[in-house]
Amino acid sequence: MALLNFRRKETPATSTPTAEVEAFLRDYSIEVMPRTAEKVEDFTTLLPAETRVYVAHIEGTPIEDMVATAKRLNAEGYKVMPHFPARIIKDRATLANWIAMYQGEADVKQALLLAGGVSTPHGDFSDSMQLMETGLFDEAGFERLHVAGHPEGNRDIDASGTAGVDAALKWKNDFQTRTDAQMAIATQFAFDAKPIIAWADSLREAGITLPVHIGIAGPAKLQTLIKFAIACGVGPSLKVLQKRAMDVTKLLLPYEPTDVINELALHKAANPDFNISHVHFFPLGGIKTNANWAIENGGSSAVPANPSA
Repeated sequence: MALLNFRRKETPATSTPTAEVEAFLRDYSIEVMPRTAEKVEDFTTLLPAETRVYVAHIEGTPIEDMVATAKRLNAEGYKVMPHFPARIIKDRATLANWIAMYQGEADVKQALLLAGGVSTPHGDFSDSMQLMETGLFDEAGFERLHVAGHPEGNRDIDASGTAGVDAALKWKNDFQTRTDAQMAIATQFAFDAKPIIAWADSLREAGITLPVHIGIAGPAKLQTLIKFAIACGVGPSLKVLQKRAMDVTKLLLPYEPTDVINELALHKAANPDFNISHVHFFPLGGIKTNANWAIENGGSSAVPANPSA
């Protein structure tokens, strides 16, 4: 007789989406890469119409692949928001060319501006503020600009503490007065609602008025999430995963963001002026898996554009 009964699969309980979660997931966004988007035959069977889809630009990805992915998503009826990682953009001319390609071929009007995950800049830019200062996005008529946020700090900027990240956010908050584009903060993912709420409240106390689109990791294997969390510098909320890993009854089961979403949704319902306005999913366990979780938990807020396909 086995001493431990390791369950490899668990049939999720059928439940009716709560009104709070349905409201919180309204107009959620999701992130893809060219190679992950290729695995999806038809996004309209997974995502609501006009969902904002970020296209992550990883070092080494040809701009042509990025634009082709953006073009496809635009054709399927989605709002495309490509990443512009400052440290892999050589110079102003390259930035202008990327903007022109995205607009000319994919009608892109939105961008996420960030430093990027490389340690040494490839050219003239080292942070998103320098991209914003070029004025090229305003000249091109971009309607929305998002900037990066880090609820648990960013060790690439601050070895300890959050002074550098906080100063950058204050600069970006001030920049919104100099652009016609709508702005928001799109954050790194975290797993625990309490540090997220405390961080969001601290922004308001610091006078930062940019709305927050909170990063949430979609369903995935626990080992996968721990690997990404460590690589991305996720801090206090990593303990949520570590605690789960110590429970042998859950070790082999996929992680789902149900608890963190529920807690944030209830907090938002109780505090309507809470500055987290949207959810942004990182589909670390796959786009289809993430979309299906949203469909099962989001009610009318997650109905695909083509649900009958």
